[in-house]
Amino acid sequence: MKKKIIPEKLYHFPVLLNEVLGLCLDKKKGDFLDCTFGGGGYSKKILIKTAANIDAIDRDKNIKKFANSLKEKFPQRFKFINEKYSNLGKIFVNKKFDVIIFDLGLSSYQIQDLSRGFSFKSNEKLDMSMGLSEISLTEMLNSIDEKNLKQVLKIFGEEKEASAIAKNIIKKRKISKILNTNDLVNIIKKSKKKNYNSKINVCTKTFQALRIFVNSEVTELLNGLAEATKLLKAGGKILVVSFHSIEDRIVKYFFKNYSQDKPNTSRYLPRNNQIGNILFEKFNKVIKPSKIEIIKNPPSRSAKLRFAVRNENHFEFPKELFEKFKKYSLLERANAKK
Repeated sequence: MKKKIIPEKLYHFPVLLNEVLGLCLDKKKGDFLDCTFGGGGYSKKILIKTAANIDAIDRDKNIKKFANSLKEKFPQRFKFINEKYSNLGKIFVNKKFDVIIFDLGLSSYQIQDLSRGFSFKSNEKLDMSMGLSEISLTEMLNSIDEKNLKQVLKIFGEEKEASAIAKNIIKKRKISKILNTNDLVNIIKKSKKKNYNSKINVCTKTFQALRIFVNSEVTELLNGLAEATKLLKAGGKILVVSFHSIEDRIVKYFFKNYSQDKPNTSRYLPRNNQIGNILFEKFNKVIKPSKIEIIKNPPSRSAKLRFAVRNENHFEFPKELFEKFKKYSLLERANAKK
């Protein structure tokens, strides 16, 4: 009988913790918003190091036990809500924050809990839901058409063998439903070229693509950034830790194009002032984990931290941001139940 993983026995390494704290500690008595509570690594350290109050949210109901533990230690300063960060505007109607933090990666608890289906080392049911998702991966793989599936793998996973993998998934489900992780892993391995040579596992890109799709991660991020910026006080900071290229492109574009000191596209053309600036400064320098952190926590190697500061301008909805990344959100809409 397979031993069930107990989340409390797992250890979560909050990525770039010292760097995040370094950017936050000038707001020692402010109001903080942790949009991706996870194992509570950021929230716990901020509560210990400062006198700040923290509102934390997370779409994963399974981490409530960690939130409850912090609530017991800091009953007057910590609150938790099980919700998606795309709904920030509905949750906090009359509240503003000094610091808002996003850590966009999966938590160690989610990856190591094999029953969740995030790891290709598991042979559990295919779920991959981070929480509050409209559809499970099992439902998606057994219903999506081949064309859309190929696009999901190609666009969200940047998978070169997307066509072959999609074709073989459709072929397999005509014989029998794809129900567990092992089914999917075998299809991927069968579809990859024999001379495949890479430092990453052959399944990594496909698993990333399917996870992004099932959880509508791009749509969540676009809405989350817009809602969070609206909730920032003037002078408040927004910090985002991203883990894959799509996330980082979105964050970089947002900070760059909605900053009052954004560069002009050409010195021969007038500045486009139709894009309202809502950020006081942009910071092109990406903060990455140190070699020591990567050795201690190898998954941190792909992490990138960017931050910006809110200015006093009236908030304008960033329409150009959504237009720029429309192809991703349109594809994600295909995961909604009819």
